[in-house]
Amino acid sequence: LNPHIGYDNAAKIAKKANKEGTSLREAGMALGLLTSEQYDEWVKPEDMIHPRG
Repeated sequence: LNPHIGYDNAAKIAKKANKEGTSLREAGMALGLLTSEQYDEWVKPEDMIHPRG
């Protein structure tokens, strides 16, 4: 999420999800920082396991 919404907003999402026991998607949507579609587009686990080129 960091490249799309910035470190501070990504951290807000992570902290909210951790505190409330929800998913990153749910927390980001609740904060109004992303849509479900944006989450699906931006968060792809297969892209996280390979170095960026």
